[in-house]
Amino acid sequence: MKVTRVLVGAAGAALMGVGLSLLMDVRDPTGVLVWLGGAVVLHDMLIAPLVLLVGLVLVRGRARGPVRGALVVAGALTVVALPALLRPGRTANSSVLPLDYPRNWLIALVAVAAVTALVLAARGLTRRRPPS
Repeated sequence: MKVTRVLVGAAGAALMGVGLSLLMDVRDPTGVLVWLGGAVVLHDMLIAPLVLLVGLVLVRGRARGPVRGALVVAGALTVVALPALLRPGRTANSSVLPLDYPRNWLIALVAVAAVTALVLAARGLTRRRPPS
């Protein structure tokens, strides 16, 4: 377990380094800082309270953790996709947003729901198995 934590921590530190190096290429960091600040406020004021409330009201027992995790991931996916989802109409440059973002966002949400259902099913199977 400790090796896994060290490896995940090292991967996280490496990714933060990549992000920092990309940030150094930005000419005007004001937009990035506003976006990051907005993401923090959106998470702390909207996503986290909603996830906790839904997890408390709708889900009981051992399913609460995976459902809350799925809601956090779904919320983060929605926040990241929001600018593309709210983009009005087509742009003059077809390469700006060439993908079907609403469809891909829904596919990602279905994948999150499917993984959550598999986790819950696996937990149900391990709980029903008689002790040996």
